[in-house]
Amino acid sequence: MDSYIENTMSLLKTVNLRHAAEALSELIEQSIEQSQSREKFLEQILLKEIRGREKRKLEKRLKQACFPEYKTLDEFNLEEQQTLSRQQFNQLKELSWLEKGFNLIFLGAPGVGKSHISIGLGIEAINSGYKVRFISLADLIHTLKTQEISSISRNSIKRIVDSDLVIIDDLMFMAMEKNEANLFFQLVNKLYGQTSIIITSNKGPEDWGELLGDPAITTAILDRLVHKCEIINIYDKDSYRMKHRQRIFTD
Repeated sequence: MDSYIENTMSLLKTVNLRHAAEALSELIEQSIEQSQSREKFLEQILLKEIRGREKRKLEKRLKQACFPEYKTLDEFNLEEQQTLSRQQFNQLKELSWLEKGFNLIFLGAPGVGKSHISIGLGIEAINSGYKVRFISLADLIHTLKTQEISSISRNSIKRIVDSDLVIIDDLMFMAMEKNEANLFFQLVNKLYGQTSIIITSNKGPEDWGELLGDPAITTAILDRLVHKCEIINIYDKDSYRMKHRQRIFTD
């Protein structure tokens, strides 16, 4: 490699332009082929750095979101469920509800796509610059209960509170003890008014008293969650996983 290029790469790295440094040889060749001016060449160097940083930020936000799998809205088959219209689906995808601080509650039986659409909306939010955190209710309760003794749990709660969107998956999967319900209320109270929440559940809010136990806590949580909220029932005759299950035997 030419010593001039090596020296320039070193200088770029010194001023923390690492993405531009890595692409320098390619950019020089492109500049020669296209007979670019010095101004155009400089612009291409800066654009390479900006795009590299944006990509790295996106990858970091995706990692911090802790999605259990990568499922986009484009992969969600709207034709296989019977209640969400194309217009409503597109309205959710536009994220105006997130900009306005609304919550979403997706209701439906297991396997109809509640988690898929929640993850897809989370990915859309990340692509639009929002901070997102996905967590199952079981993991959330464990994290809340151990935050006093675990730095990992404390950091996890801090990331949740600092997020623009928090997705809580599988509400009603497990019943809570009174202290757990109180911890859950405290978190919802912290998020109220500053963070949008998506909840997936197989039972409607009217049945959440079974999960939370204490009527006063249930009322307080619901009061905060449904103040600005869209409740969306996703119905399908058959579970998506049952329809598309992988089989051993062929017909």
